[in-house]
Amino acid sequence: MGFTAINPATGSVVQRYPEMDAHTREEVVDRVASAARTWAGASFEERAAPMREAARILRERSREYGELMTLEMGKPIEQGVAEAKKCAWGCEYAADTAEAFLTPEIVETGAAKSYWTYRPLGVVLAIMPWNFPFWQVFRFGAPALMAGNGILLKHAPNVPGCALALEEVFREAGFPEHLVRALFIGEAETGDVIDDPRVHAVTLTGSVRAGRAVAARAGGAVKKTVLELGGSDPYVILADADVGAAAETCVQARLANSGQTCIAAKRWIVVDEVYDAFRAAVVKRLRKVEMGDPMKEGTVLGPMAREDLRDGLHQQVRQCVDAGATCVMGGEVPDRAGWWYPATMLDDVAPGMPAWEDELFGPVAVLIRADDEEDALRIANDTSFGLGAAVFTSDLVRGEAIARDRLEAGACFVNGTVRSDPRLPFGGIRESGYGRELSPLGIREFVNVKTVWVD
Repeated sequence: MGFTAINPATGSVVQRYPEMDAHTREEVVDRVASAARTWAGASFEERAAPMREAARILRERSREYGELMTLEMGKPIEQGVAEAKKCAWGCEYAADTAEAFLTPEIVETGAAKSYWTYRPLGVVLAIMPWNFPFWQVFRFGAPALMAGNGILLKHAPNVPGCALALEEVFREAGFPEHLVRALFIGEAETGDVIDDPRVHAVTLTGSVRAGRAVAARAGGAVKKTVLELGGSDPYVILADADVGAAAETCVQARLANSGQTCIAAKRWIVVDEVYDAFRAAVVKRLRKVEMGDPMKEGTVLGPMAREDLRDGLHQQVRQCVDAGATCVMGGEVPDRAGWWYPATMLDDVAPGMPAWEDELFGPVAVLIRADDEEDALRIANDTSFGLGAAVFTSDLVRGEAIARDRLEAGACFVNGTVRSDPRLPFGGIRESGYGRELSPLGIREFVNVKTVWVD
């Protein structure tokens, strides 16, 4: 078995990569563990220098990396370039803030001196997804490296070129040669790596199924985990919202990365008073969206990343329609090479349908009518997920209160798109996972908070 990169726009093979044998895997794990032990003794200044160089490389080659993402998983090129640049920002932020975020905390006790300090755990296994093949790695990796850890990267099998490019970025930036290494291994072998005593923690971004499996395996080995497992983000439109602005934001938030993002606007929940106006506004905008060559500037909707993902999404759409939902537009697999799916909108969605209960990972908008504000918030929270949420209203005080106190998710936005930012914590609740990335909280996930007492 090996790993094959396939161009989603054409279905043609880009390149094949061999799977690592047991001897090579053992050698890689051992080298990363050795490098991590040395790296733990580096000062923050010594860690920050290559991190800032990584940022420079990412910006300088953002077009090259964007094209690689487009080639392997179909991301529209402008979004790929922006992703590489966001990674550079994440590197700079981690370099600038790590020392302050990990400064020892002195506490007055009966001791001559007492405090807690933050020390690296060692080697972190990162099981990463394909949809943001650079950002997901840097989102976790830049803080983890600045905290003094090493990284084993088990990337998604459909973006092997991205995995190698990431490994090379860290190497060229001046990090120790084996501090960050990619593993080309299958699920069974990944479990063996989780069990390995040289690995001290695991982070995963992926499906609920994968999260359960990794959490169980890591739990059996008594190892720290951070999980980000996607979501079914509600965007709630209240009666006093600017309908036009809300419609524009919702369409953009649903179609970002061709709909393949954990924090996409997956459920548009609209109060009855403005439902028809909002529906007309989003239909007008969605009808203008055409599938296009992801390598071309200006393309909004590219192909889906894999054939099985496209077919699975289509099956969910058909299940909804068979159960009584209305397919307002789209909903048909086009007769063309590659893994394309058109901008689609479902109306008359009800409990029990996949669009209500599950995550639809692709360019499918789901429109749900609510009686009033209370009903809208009830529907928004009626989910097993809890990653992001948004509310649209002209009353910012009320909107903030709803975001803060009523919506049940890890990140709640008022009149804006749910997104990640290096300065703010990112993560979810319920089946969206646990733990946080980014901000001071993210860098402290993979450290030993050590108490020191001196009599």
